[in-house]
Amino acid sequence: MSEKLNFVSDLALILISAGIITLIFKWLKQPLVLGYIVAGFLISPHFDFLPTVMETSNIKEWSEIGIIFLLFALGLDFSFKKLFKIGSTAFITAGVEIASMFCIGFITGFFLGWTIMESIFLGGMLAMSSTTIVIKAFEDMNLKNKKFTDIVLVVLIIQDLFAILLMVLLSTIAVQQHFSGMELLESLLKLAFFLILCFLIGIFVFPSFFRRFAKIMNNETLLIISIGLCFGMVSLANYVGFSSALGAFIMGSILSETLVGENIEKITKGIKDLFGAIFFVSVGMMVDPAILSTYWLPILILSLITIFIKSAVSTSGAVLAGQPLKVAIQSGASLAQIGEFAFIIASLGFTLGVMRADIYPIIVAVSVITTFTTPYCIRFSEPFYNWILPRLPASFTSWIEHYTVKTNTTVNESDWKKLIKTYSTQIVIYTVLLIAIMICCFQYLYPFITEHFDYVSQHIIAIINTLITLLIMAPFLRGLMTNKKEITSIVSRLWNDNKLNRGALVGFVLLRIFIVMFFITSVLFKNFKFTYWVGLIFALGIVLFILLSRNSFRQFFKIKQHFISNLNEKEEIEKQSKPIRSSINKQFSQQDIHIENVNVSPNSHFIGKTLSEMALRNKYGINIVKIKRGHTIINLPGGNDYIYPHDQILILGTDEQICNFKKVVATSESLPDASKQSKIDLASFIIEANCRLTNKRICDISLRENELMIITIERNGEIILNPDPELTLKTNDLIWVVGNKKNLQQVLQKE
Repeated sequence: MSEKLNFVSDLALILISAGIITLIFKWLKQPLVLGYIVAGFLISPHFDFLPTVMETSNIKEWSEIGIIFLLFALGLDFSFKKLFKIGSTAFITAGVEIASMFCIGFITGFFLGWTIMESIFLGGMLAMSSTTIVIKAFEDMNLKNKKFTDIVLVVLIIQDLFAILLMVLLSTIAVQQHFSGMELLESLLKLAFFLILCFLIGIFVFPSFFRRFAKIMNNETLLIISIGLCFGMVSLANYVGFSSALGAFIMGSILSETLVGENIEKITKGIKDLFGAIFFVSVGMMVDPAILSTYWLPILILSLITIFIKSAVSTSGAVLAGQPLKVAIQSGASLAQIGEFAFIIASLGFTLGVMRADIYPIIVAVSVITTFTTPYCIRFSEPFYNWILPRLPASFTSWIEHYTVKTNTTVNESDWKKLIKTYSTQIVIYTVLLIAIMICCFQYLYPFITEHFDYVSQHIIAIINTLITLLIMAPFLRGLMTNKKEITSIVSRLWNDNKLNRGALVGFVLLRIFIVMFFITSVLFKNFKFTYWVGLIFALGIVLFILLSRNSFRQFFKIKQHFISNLNEKEEIEKQSKPIRSSINKQFSQQDIHIENVNVSPNSHFIGKTLSEMALRNKYGINIVKIKRGHTIINLPGGNDYIYPHDQILILGTDEQICNFKKVVATSESLPDASKQSKIDLASFIIEANCRLTNKRICDISLRENELMIITIERNGEIILNPDPELTLKTNDLIWVVGNKKNLQQVLQKE
């Protein structure tokens, strides 16, 4: 019972201190995440002058839940489609940053006098940025709609995926003292297999599920189901050897493709904020002033490297990826920290016995310091760009502009590129599904049949196993070998254009048949002891049967169409409801151009002006695409259209242009102080015989000029509601008035 009370008191202390400190930081206009860290620092066991947390182990468990919810929220705001849109930019940026910081970390560790193994681990730690910290900083600073934030978030996801592979690599090096390429490749394939399989099954199941029960599902059930799915995927990820954060992110990204994704994000925000606050407070609790004083030099060196050099190499990576210098600097500044994966890698090194115990608190201190500086790095990235731009050589800025334009120029894909992309996607998807089917059949189906039908001969059991497995695999084997209609036309065009194309086209056909043959023979050799050639003949016969039995696979085509429909459902609805937004976002996904809704403040000085009078394109560089006014929608408004209070304006422009316009149109002018306004009350009085209002008409009293209004008159037990202005007041009338009491006294006493 005492442990429970200790836990409750610790939780109360965390939340109360976090609330008070964040109020102070909010008043100082500082990011809230810094307030959480400071709160954790003050209530940690390292301080005696304030109440401290007693059970840190419980808080650690709750902070891990905070990481789960933060990554789940990131997944809800993310989609794998976004990864493919920004893919090349993010992969180049992440690749340059990871490779550079790994080498810099290794060199730094060597100069600090650390061992080779410690230096290798240090390189891995410095290469990883903090997804949770960056997400929170973007939310606090209202930057989620900026161009660079999409790039940063995708880079962080790539880093997190790479971190999983890096831990396998470091473990191998630490144990075997050499690099194992096969183990790294195996881990990479395992990760890719897990991601693709979860995505395919998730897209096939969940959009249909939520659509089926949409009418009976309220926010309460949606919240319970979504959190249940999140923790279910976390458990599955842990079971197969991946991190909890990865499982939460995968489920969030799957649910983001459903129609209820945005609603799930809204209803889970409160829970995410609660557990996220506990996580950030726990980060602040890890700071030990004694460690800071003892190891101040390596902490200072590593912090400076992380803040300045890491932001510089990340900026370079973004520039090489074709991003404008401003976007590149903002992206680099956002990645200038180390976070949760650095703790995991440090713990791994300590567990394997290749790192000293005192390195872990050094990494923690560097993480907290860089976490604390991250919001300021993001905030000052734009002023730094404005400062450095005039000081750069003209030839350098000209080269960057030319390189950016050239990189982001939209080019139509060639037929060969379309064909290779389609075939690659087709092979990867069906290969993953076929491997999953084989694993399920080999590990679960075969043992089940063998155990429960032991009275049947082994040959019969082998035949049953083989037929069931091939029957399940058959639709996907056919899908692997056949082409879609649009691909058939591309193949035909390439075949007729040039005879040299025919060899490559035949090669693609043979490659897919070879993969199919591999899967079929794997199933056959699992159950039968064929010779090599006999197995190939059987496999070839099965292939011909699958290709010729077109009518037998109609159900498969329905399954395939169901998946495609679920995958594109959200996008198609967005195209119908928001055609302009979806088209522009798709067309200019690589450029700093996007659409955003802006609410017009009731006190904006634009109220009552026409678009031509405002001259928005000349002053701010933006274009108004649509105006929504209640139920009225004005598409492509002209110069004679007016702006009214509470209008929702859909504007097109760059991040900077939209930001400058919002400052003007969405902000309110100073309103009069409410405390200085006249107070409105309900009052009553009786018309006495000697009252000056006796036998006077209501319209002659001039009540409105004195901010007074008669709402009811009681006369002889009768109530006169909203009396006529021509009505004459009589003795003993009970008058009910709304207005200022002081003004009423003046009217009654006035001679």
